[in-house]
Amino acid sequence: MHRRLIVPSALAASLLLAIPASAADYSPGAPGIGDPYYPASGNGGYDVSHYDLRLTYQPATDLLEGTATIIATTTQDLSRFNLDLGLRASEVRVNGKKARFTATGDHELEVTPAAPLAKNRAISVVVRYAGKPSELKIGGWTAWHRTPDGGVAAQEPDSAVWWFPSNDHPLDKATFDVSVSVPDGTQAISNGVLTSQSSRLGWTRFNWRSDKPQATYLATLAVGKFDITTDKTDKGLPVLNAYSRDLGGNAGAARASIERTAEVAEWLEEVFGPYPFNALGGYVPNVTSGYALETQTRPFYSPRQFANGANVSVVVHELAHQWYGDSVSVDGWKDIWINEGFARYSQWLWSEKEGEGTAQELADYVYAQHPADDPFWTVKPGDPGPDKQFDLAVYDRGALALQALRNEIGDEDFFAVLKGWPAEHAYGNARVADFVKYAERVSGKPLAGLFDTWLYDPSRPAAPAAAAAQARTARSQAVAPTAPAAKPAQPKSWKKIAATNTIHDHDHGHGHGH
Repeated sequence: MHRRLIVPSALAASLLLAIPASAADYSPGAPGIGDPYYPASGNGGYDVSHYDLRLTYQPATDLLEGTATIIATTTQDLSRFNLDLGLRASEVRVNGKKARFTATGDHELEVTPAAPLAKNRAISVVVRYAGKPSELKIGGWTAWHRTPDGGVAAQEPDSAVWWFPSNDHPLDKATFDVSVSVPDGTQAISNGVLTSQSSRLGWTRFNWRSDKPQATYLATLAVGKFDITTDKTDKGLPVLNAYSRDLGGNAGAARASIERTAEVAEWLEEVFGPYPFNALGGYVPNVTSGYALETQTRPFYSPRQFANGANVSVVVHELAHQWYGDSVSVDGWKDIWINEGFARYSQWLWSEKEGEGTAQELADYVYAQHPADDPFWTVKPGDPGPDKQFDLAVYDRGALALQALRNEIGDEDFFAVLKGWPAEHAYGNARVADFVKYAERVSGKPLAGLFDTWLYDPSRPAAPAAAAAQARTARSQAVAPTAPAAKPAQPKSWKKIAATNTIHDHDHGHGHGH
């Protein structure tokens, strides 16, 4: 809270007069952004617009050295502020001047600038830092995957602290330039477009640009030896897919899935509207995890996603997130349904398109799998709590809510909602309540009761979807509708969709996941 002005006494008075507020008006930025699920996530007092990361990574030793330049605007009169960083900082400058700094907690870097920072001012922060990400554990878990030929940063809800300083919460999105130098023969992959690469003295530098707002957990870094395929869509969008050269028996299935990325994206544009970013792709590093993650423009896939053969459904899920989760991000982590419920429902729509089971048939089947006493129904997708944030119910019950909405408002309004929502909130943040209001506005119907039933009531709803299925079954069997209905048949797509359930198992003890 203390600021130190080291100036000759004769100049002190005049310099102090230039400061618009008294010393007492300056206060530290909060060490968290205010998310009740994760109080330590993010920081207060400033808003980042751009990250410029210049990195050097040595795969043999896992040593990462970085210089991060952060462009931000103050949102209060600041005496000091925090960044989220787990690696060790060696120097911090604010507006070109050396700043005092200290590491606190698991991943907080407290920065005290040479002079206090007035509200609504543009600032630059340069942090020099280094460390071995694989040695950093927070709460016993890590977002960094060490691979035989390098390392990968991909995790939710946190991954940035393992490789760059940031305001680590989806509320503070920014554009990114990521420049990475690695030994010749090794590639560095990140988000967006590869703008250039060059080699010098045994090292190759890769320069990546993600030019639309991006949440920090959606930034990714993968260093290793990859086979890379490149192409362009009909609209000229660059497509870059990368596969570790050591995927073993999963290599063919991985390629047979990821190489359909452009096709899936074209179909999703029909459902959700124009693709929101400057690049497409995916990557499959040689990691032992089982999950996938919607890292912006270039989703991360674990090889185990393809252990039972090609699975385009997981590609559908991760690409759907480019609209629902990446372009429109959560306001707080309790709003996870507007990410996961929609990504799961997109898998149901793909099944419908492919003739492998309609969304209604999948809804009937999911409903039938969970009797009234199943704990599945006690999870509230609209506010599941941090321990249940990536529970299966957020996905499947979350998708049931969308099918109930579709049945209530009809296909015309339903698909207008699916396409209009990402346009209305493009590159921003939103809450579940915002979606409810939007659906009411488009459909002209009161929907709060429907969403309360499907997203917040901790019990099994008397499902319209299931009732409709019972009536159809009764008619087909020419028996009274009150007769016990036969269990819905398993849709053909079910096994492929269910195989993606592991995408939300992020292999650590905090219940975080995809």
